[in-house]
Amino acid sequence: MHYYLYVKSLHVIFIVTWFSGLFYMVRLFVYHTEAAGKSEPERTILMQQFRVMIRRLWLGITWPSAILTLIFGPWMFFLLGSMPAWLLIKLCFVVGLYGYHFSLQAIYNQQMKGVFRYTSQQLRVWNEVATVFLVAIVLLAEVKDNMSWAWGLAGLLLFVVALMAAIRIYKVLRNRK
Repeated sequence: MHYYLYVKSLHVIFIVTWFSGLFYMVRLFVYHTEAAGKSEPERTILMQQFRVMIRRLWLGITWPSAILTLIFGPWMFFLLGSMPAWLLIKLCFVVGLYGYHFSLQAIYNQQMKGVFRYTSQQLRVWNEVATVFLVAIVLLAEVKDNMSWAWGLAGLLLFVVALMAAIRIYKVLRNRK
């Protein structure tokens, strides 16, 4: 059990760096997409710079953090020696988060080839999916068995509705400028 807290600390550190990478990655996708609509020479200069930034963040921080999170999480479980009920639900959200990560890999591959399938607004909305995963995973990890599943699910749905409303309000305010 002595090593458990060190492994848990490393797991949390790499979760934080992974989420940081996920959040910033989609912002860079938004800016890269918007740069594609600029006129020359601004377009070429911005797109080259965003490609470099995207590649460094994705390959240098986000992927390594996702892998290290995946190493330290099961190691922590092994040291803990049991599987509480809340952890099973959290792991479902973690699987969803890795699915989200792989969706960003697909967008990364497209943008590195100069293919922009999504608008900047669609990417802004997609960026908030990571926020939903973050809230769900942290609440499950911290509140654990003390959380009512019904209230937790209702709270998460309310959070998603509030988040989508905030995105709409921001879009309206942004378009007024």
